[in-house]
Amino acid sequence: MSPFIITLFMLAFVFGGILLGLWLQKILPEQLLTTETKDIVGRSTAVIATISAIVLGLLVSSAKDNFTRFDDELTQNTARVIMLDRILSEYGPQTDNIRALIKSSYARRIELLFSNDATAKNAIDNLHAIAQEENINSKLFALTSVSSVQQGLQARAIEMNSEINMTRTLIHLQREDSIPIELIIVLGTWLSLIFTTFGLFAPRNAITIAALLACAISIAGATLLILEMNAPFAGLITISSTPMHEALLYLGR
Repeated sequence: MSPFIITLFMLAFVFGGILLGLWLQKILPEQLLTTETKDIVGRSTAVIATISAIVLGLLVSSAKDNFTRFDDELTQNTARVIMLDRILSEYGPQTDNIRALIKSSYARRIELLFSNDATAKNAIDNLHAIAQEENINSKLFALTSVSSVQQGLQARAIEMNSEINMTRTLIHLQREDSIPIELIIVLGTWLSLIFTTFGLFAPRNAITIAALLACAISIAGATLLILEMNAPFAGLITISSTPMHEALLYLGR
């Protein structure tokens, strides 16, 4: 489900709690809204609010760590691709076809990785893409080394390519949304309960409703931030593709 749709549901859920509280305030008899009742409800709300704040904070921290991890892994893999190209350049002109294949494969990967098309994203790890990576590996093994220097460069190139493929697979396995939708639903329920109690005892005027609406929008914004940072290759907050495009300029030279 789209982060925007989930965010809108969260906003509707929380603001719906405000409206429910205002409606209950209107229909409930006065004897149920005593000072003692307000005190107990306030204490209960404080417990739920504390738990919700902890969970929300953990989700924001987790999403940030997830975003940073992807960024670091992508940057490191970009550096490895450049190093692999440099190693093959030192090996000799017989690796020109391998370097050209690496460059074309890398350009295609950039295009697919940062595409907004779901079909294109799935093509990153289809059989053709995997076969192309295996073809590069086979060509590296097939190199005929005539000196100890070339043997060392070949071994290093094979090792570097293995690291690139490992990171590529790791990114693929980790890029799916890791926040269960059930957790968002539970958090939304807690927040809706909190704002229901706010509406239950809040003065019925425009300023109060505007303040509560601003709080609901802030919570929805935090939810959007969490969901966007947890999917760093699409949406409003994405990992920069600049290092990969800059690396592409150096490949094959």
